Amino acid sequence: MNAMDRWVAAACAELDVDPAQVDVSQVLDLARDVAHNVLRPGAPVTAYLLGLAVGRGADPAVAAAALTALAAHWPENGGTGNGGTGNGGTGNGETGS
Repeated sequence: MNAMDRWVAAACAELDVDPAQVDVSQVLDLARDVAHNVLRPGAPVTAYLLGLAVGRGADPAVAAAALTALAAHWPENGGTGNGGTGNGGTGNGETGS
């Protein structure tokens, strides 16, 4: 068991969530796509939003795919899917000058 597995198991135990329901790769892929195509601080916020949607009954795979597509086509990134900070800034939420 690696550090991520131990963390997820402990966090799931703390929140009374079945670890089998947690697709770590899916969440990490989504966070990566948002961080690279929109902006870095958007990654954890998007992961939280995914969790809210799933908590309200959304299918995790469908919701993650929708958010990934949104990030890939984010207009401030030119919709190219390969954009860095996505806001002309530094990647920490600041705008460029």
